[in-house]
Amino acid sequence: MANPVSQRQGNWLNGKALWAQMQRRLGDLDSSEPPEDSLPLRVLVQAMVIVGIIAVDVSAADTTDALGVSLWAVPMSAVGAAWSWSRRRSRNIPVKFCIAIAMLIALAVFFVRLVAERNDTRMALAELLIQLQVFHSFDLPRRKDLGYSIVIGLILMGVAATLSQTFWFAPLLIAFVALGIPVLVLDYRSQLGVAPKTMRRIHQSLPLRPLAGVLGITLALGLVIFAFLPRLPGYQLRAFPVSAPIQFEGQFDGGTIINPGYVREGRASTGSGTGANGNVQGGPGEVDADFYYGFNRQMNQNLRGSLTPKVVMRVRSQSEGFWRVMAFDRYTGQGWEVSRDGENDVQVLERSPWTYRQILPWSVTLNQTREVIQTFTVVADLPNLVPALYEAKELYFPTRQIAIDPEGSLRSPIPLSEGLTYTVVSEVPFRDRTQLRNAPTVNPPTITDYYLNVPAAIAPRIRQTAEEALAKSPTPITAPYEKALYLAQYLKQNYRILPDLPFLEEGEDLVEAFLYKYQGGYPDHFSTVLTVMLRSLGIPARLVVGFGAGEFNPFTGYYVVRNTDAFAMTEVYFHKYGWFAFNPIPGGDVIPTSVEESQVFAALKKFWEWIAGWLPSPVSGFLNGLLEAIAQGFGWAMSTLTRWFTQGWVGLLTGLMGLTVAAFLGWLGWSGWTAWRDRRWLKSLAPAEALYQEMLRWLAEQHIRKTPSDTPLEFARTAQQQQPAHGELIYQIAQSYVTWRYGGQVGDLSRLRQRLQRVRQEGRSLPARLRGSSRRKVRS
Repeated sequence: MANPVSQRQGNWLNGKALWAQMQRRLGDLDSSEPPEDSLPLRVLVQAMVIVGIIAVDVSAADTTDALGVSLWAVPMSAVGAAWSWSRRRSRNIPVKFCIAIAMLIALAVFFVRLVAERNDTRMALAELLIQLQVFHSFDLPRRKDLGYSIVIGLILMGVAATLSQTFWFAPLLIAFVALGIPVLVLDYRSQLGVAPKTMRRIHQSLPLRPLAGVLGITLALGLVIFAFLPRLPGYQLRAFPVSAPIQFEGQFDGGTIINPGYVREGRASTGSGTGANGNVQGGPGEVDADFYYGFNRQMNQNLRGSLTPKVVMRVRSQSEGFWRVMAFDRYTGQGWEVSRDGENDVQVLERSPWTYRQILPWSVTLNQTREVIQTFTVVADLPNLVPALYEAKELYFPTRQIAIDPEGSLRSPIPLSEGLTYTVVSEVPFRDRTQLRNAPTVNPPTITDYYLNVPAAIAPRIRQTAEEALAKSPTPITAPYEKALYLAQYLKQNYRILPDLPFLEEGEDLVEAFLYKYQGGYPDHFSTVLTVMLRSLGIPARLVVGFGAGEFNPFTGYYVVRNTDAFAMTEVYFHKYGWFAFNPIPGGDVIPTSVEESQVFAALKKFWEWIAGWLPSPVSGFLNGLLEAIAQGFGWAMSTLTRWFTQGWVGLLTGLMGLTVAAFLGWLGWSGWTAWRDRRWLKSLAPAEALYQEMLRWLAEQHIRKTPSDTPLEFARTAQQQQPAHGELIYQIAQSYVTWRYGGQVGDLSRLRQRLQRVRQEGRSLPARLRGSSRRKVRS
């Protein structure tokens, strides 16, 4: 029987030995790499991390409330870096355990936030990284630990870039790059053991003028490449940016429209309520300087004045378009109103509590469509109407409920406040002129009952004016689509915008005053006149209001939309194809930009339009024709390949053969061009250098390549060992090159060139099998 005392002593000795072994292993880990003594490297790395933290804070203010994380993270990170510097040669085991526990707590908090904030996890991830970096800053003894900090700083800049929507991110990015370049230099020199130990000697190790030049070149190239980078479709994953959930108190029936500039908070469908400046229902008045007057149940077009420009939202979209807000179906003589917005007309939709996706009803069309994803960030307060590309099929919104009226307009239970973010997925139809021209002219009662009404007092005269305008066309116009297109152009060319238009008198009709009294009006009046003229001809139409695309910023990727971008257009209905907009306002395109125009090279296209404006008309016309021909050829090639690959096995084989032939011809062309380019380059060199370069190329073909650190004679000695049969020739050519380069003496180059050409020809004449065997001998 074992002695208990001896057993306890043995266990104690084993435990002591195990603890000693653990201490030795920890000591081996600590001594595996010496501590980093370069104070300048540590200071610059810490500065990079601080810039990354501040960048996240600044960028987060673009989309949500300011985090204020820099207020505690920056000083704590600096304190941790100073502590780590002073304790870099200590083992700091208690500190390591405390850091590990703190990191586990931060990870647990992150998972809790991840469940609570499923809408947008970027902020939770950014705060987790910042917390980990602050804890990590208390233990940075070695160079690789500083490398982890550099990576975290880089990730923080990446997160800030996804959050940023303005130019405030640009100076922080420049500062990060400006710090990153010397950090890379110091890190490399630290690996070589030549990094400066103190800040006083940093100017000796970092030449500022070359670094500034590298920084300038990097920034210039980065800006140019990013600005003209193709805008390829994004959002391949269905995790879209949405604000945090917003709880709505009370009952939402969808009939409420709240425009802060005109309607007091309450039920807008009652028709009551006026803003500080104008009457919504009718009569003369002044427009509100901040809010567009058309975002309401009633649109009074007898208001005068203008908006004070201010940014209201930023939009990230796969395609440029008209951010549609709402539409009107009833013309009142001096404006418009929505006739159907009661509880029985407006549909209130409620999403599941487990998702932010709201499935919207959308009409079926014979048109080809394209899915377009848009993310809207509200910068200034807006009405409770949700802008979106027509026609929206999915909405990711922070409220549980959303309403949609018969005109396809989306209504929120609450006004869109500053900082709110939501995402819309729209199924945008292509605009095929041939299809729309041949659309059926017989419309269902759901269309004719609401979109053909014209006041009886003006209908005959407006119809006559429209027919007289159409009669001026050189060819007869019969299709409704062509009539809408022609009348929109007619209004653009024959009527003008009148900034000082007087008020309409009581009972005076807007369309009559526009056509016969003033020969023009406000911009929105053009759309009203076109809508009424089309209705008088029996073509269903309605007035739609929303925001133009705005100003595209190629460096942020966002469309910056202002309140002055709001305007009205005419939407025309084509049976079985849906609604399509026409813009009769002078200065704009009749057909709004939509998915028909590729946005991949949008920035490059706008840059070319700016350049073409400075060129003479013949030159710009020729270049436009050339670019159009190239684009058409590329489109023809892509369509042909698509047609081949969709025609079964025969088409698939034909397409593969076509691609093979095209690749072979491209390879031949590329090879010929590179050979011609190399010959020209060799002719431009001095004879000795040209001969030396020919020899280097010949050796490269034999898999013997010169490294940048080898001198010509060092490389010649190495090549002699791998090509002993031609070692003398290699050394003589290298010696002649060195003699010419550093002594200005030119030897007998013609004899050396003949020998080199003879050797190359002999190598080409050998069978492939012998060439391979000779190379294997050389390697062995």
